[in-house]
Amino acid sequence: MIVRLSARPGTLDSTMTEDLSPAERYAAARRRAAEQATALAGFREMYDFGLDPFQIEACKALEAGKGVLVAAPTGSGKTIVGEFAVHLALRQGKKCFYTTPIKALSNQKYSDLCRRYGSGTVGLLTGDNSVNADAPVVVMTTEVLRNMLYAGSQTLLGLGYVVMDEVHYLSDRFRGAVWEEVIIHLPESVTLVSLSATVSNAEEFGDWLDTVRGDTEVIVSEHRPVPLFQHVLAGRRMYDLFEEGDGRRKVNPDLLRMARLEASRPSFPDRRRGRSMRAADRERERRQRSRVWTPSRPEVIERLDAEGLLPAITFIFSRAACEAAVQQCLYAGLRLNDEAAREEVRALVEERTASIPPEDLHVLGYYEWLEGLERGIAAHHAGMLPTFKEVVEELFVRGLVKAVFATETLALGINMPARSVVLEKLVKWNGEQHADITPGEYTQLTGRAGRRGIDVEGHAVVLWQRGMNPEHLAGLAGTRTYPLRSSFKPSYNMAVNLVEQFGRHRSRELLESSFAQFQADKSVVGISRQVQRNEEGLAGYRKSMTCHLGDFEEYARLRRELKDRENELARQGAAQRRAEAAVALERLRPGDVIHVPTGKYAGLALVLDPGLPAGRVGGHRGLEYHDGPRPLVLTAERQVKRLASIDFPVPVEPVDRMRIPKSFNPRSPQSRRDLASALRTRAGHIPLERHRKRRSAAADDREIARLRSALRAHPCHGCDEREDHARWAERYHRLLRDTKQLERRIEGRTNTIARTFDRIVALLTELDYLRGNEVTEHGRRLARLYGELDLLASECLRGRVWEGLGPAELAACVSALVYESRAGDDALAPKLPAGKAREALGEMVRIWGRLDALEEEFRINQTEGVGQREPDLGFAWAAYMWASGKGLDEVLRETEMPAGDFVRWCKQVIDVLGQIAAAAPTENSTVARNARKAVDGLLRGVVAYSSVG
Repeated sequence: MIVRLSARPGTLDSTMTEDLSPAERYAAARRRAAEQATALAGFREMYDFGLDPFQIEACKALEAGKGVLVAAPTGSGKTIVGEFAVHLALRQGKKCFYTTPIKALSNQKYSDLCRRYGSGTVGLLTGDNSVNADAPVVVMTTEVLRNMLYAGSQTLLGLGYVVMDEVHYLSDRFRGAVWEEVIIHLPESVTLVSLSATVSNAEEFGDWLDTVRGDTEVIVSEHRPVPLFQHVLAGRRMYDLFEEGDGRRKVNPDLLRMARLEASRPSFPDRRRGRSMRAADRERERRQRSRVWTPSRPEVIERLDAEGLLPAITFIFSRAACEAAVQQCLYAGLRLNDEAAREEVRALVEERTASIPPEDLHVLGYYEWLEGLERGIAAHHAGMLPTFKEVVEELFVRGLVKAVFATETLALGINMPARSVVLEKLVKWNGEQHADITPGEYTQLTGRAGRRGIDVEGHAVVLWQRGMNPEHLAGLAGTRTYPLRSSFKPSYNMAVNLVEQFGRHRSRELLESSFAQFQADKSVVGISRQVQRNEEGLAGYRKSMTCHLGDFEEYARLRRELKDRENELARQGAAQRRAEAAVALERLRPGDVIHVPTGKYAGLALVLDPGLPAGRVGGHRGLEYHDGPRPLVLTAERQVKRLASIDFPVPVEPVDRMRIPKSFNPRSPQSRRDLASALRTRAGHIPLERHRKRRSAAADDREIARLRSALRAHPCHGCDEREDHARWAERYHRLLRDTKQLERRIEGRTNTIARTFDRIVALLTELDYLRGNEVTEHGRRLARLYGELDLLASECLRGRVWEGLGPAELAACVSALVYESRAGDDALAPKLPAGKAREALGEMVRIWGRLDALEEEFRINQTEGVGQREPDLGFAWAAYMWASGKGLDEVLRETEMPAGDFVRWCKQVIDVLGQIAAAAPTENSTVARNARKAVDGLLRGVVAYSSVG
């Protein structure tokens, strides 16, 4: 059942009773009495505010024993429904697991529930912390619950409710599969509470939950508890994005006019100072020439402060730019806190950072960070130390930090609502290119604006940028398309765990019930309808091409075969000419004089270097190329150019030879001039040999002769309407080809997950991890290793690659399994520890190469999110140094890595080291013992500063 609610709070309970009859008043009183006896009534008394309609409906469905999916905007209070599940579990004597996507959210929720129910009732399980794990209410990351399900943990006994907060994370390309694994594998007796941001296909997701979890009520609320107003800040003026009029909303005409004026105004580059002109000078000139400009970051904060729109979060899609923004505000002399607030900030910061040694504070940029906090200004991004981020969050919620410059990671669930949200640009780097943000991303970012119970309204402010299209912005602000798309893919670890628990056949059926397959099957419905329409069209075309003289379909087939044969011969001829041209180029030697037959440099040329392809043996190798010979030539016009095979459509032969002086320098204009002059003198009189056109292969082809004869002999060849019929036949053939493509797409989308699972099982069988329905000893080891490179880790244990390594060396090797560098492919080779660690890392890369070849053989495609990426050695030196006991200053200075990144990667290495310690053999092996020692070596100093609450 789907319930859509957009009413405001209190409207469900606002029934007027004055005009009711005595009987109706009696019935209403009985209803109220019955409601007072429910668990919901007692729960509502725990809060000093009334519940919203969508919260009441969801809680009623839960109390009725149904699962619920609640899709509502950020900040609307979805977690109230999750807290009611906790209330029901405690009332019924059952357990409740509250799962979140990130550790920071888990810590935050743990603190909230401890305040309400007491620390003895609530536990916490994340990769870093284990607190009161056997409590009736446990907050955990989703991965922890997934691992429990596969391990058959005793902690699951008595579980009655599971709350999945931020369930829309199942769209996440890297971690989304975990959510689906949990939903599919949870015992049927467990009631699932799914809390999601507003998504445009909540009904589809609800249908799937209904299929795999039983009776699920979908409750969608699109009402924002605090209304959001959209603005554009240009120069000194803030414009409303929308203007109300004639009962409808339209884009502000002032913005449209301004965009047209900006587009028509040419830009004036400063020709006097050229490139040396400073950015600040360019900005000053642009302001003088234009009425509008993009205000600076300090100007934006001052303007928001003057308008009473602080606290504000400014989203900047760059960590470095967030830090730079804070510095710019400090240099501009901004102070958003008074003396009392400054003292309160300093006291809280000193209390939260008391455990950090003074020598580390300097390395972490503590004093610059503190100065910004005291003024009410801070950055927030993944590169910061977790303790620093938590302090910023706490100060912001308390109102002691009023301007935060953040990357988009802040939009992913952390409870930091603001009065205003500022977007500097509508373009961000997505890992491959600069791309426009989507309507879903815009909604997620601006959803932070407006604090419930504090603000009457929230404000989203977009900074004016040259070339901005107000209508495009209005489309982002007015579109509510944020579809939930499954990212579920089977993995090696998943395969062995499923086979061990359920066997191959049942595992296949379970995977077929995934949301990914559900969506793929639904998409097939539309394609099937198109196939049906195409088949109707084919019947009409077949009728139109009917000929009274004979079978025109057969005649059309002969024409098509003739055309295909002629095209094939033409392609073969072109390929043969290219091959002959390549062979001729390979015979060229330095000093050969040739005529370049075509292209920009056609004419007389002297070969300086033949540019033979890689691996060519004998002769002058010169520079090597993998795409055929690329001769370097000097043209008669004194140009030195590297030519390609496209410049030689026909074979080329030397017309003469010349000696190239040893003193010749291709970079010297004088050298080029002298040698080109000698070339013209030596060979300028030689006439260009015309390449004679060959006799067409089609003229002597027996198959073409047979087809032409059959065409002439066919009855339809003499039809007066032959060409008209042929046009219908061509349409019929094109539509038939399209229909077959659609049928192949249907076949490709049906059972896609199961087919991928079959290929993974086949590879694991080849490597002796599986034998039919039996999981081998190697497979049981793989079942304990979770992560992107699970199979590589298992193969390293199996091959004893890490035997004999010290704890620090093992930490370096394990780092390659988790780390992914932000740098591009052209980054410098990473520094590696010497000795055994370097050898082990090299062996890991070789094992990955063998696995990669095996995956290709079994058609396991990494681009589809399945398979093993290449291990990244970029964190090996940092992990080695830190595990060896080096100081934070030395490690960060040598690795040039932000403290937050360093801590995050260390914790991920610690997590995998723990898995390896549990999975490694205990007999005749030092790996398990050294993995535990490596954890101790890494879990110190800044890495150990993790707070709960």
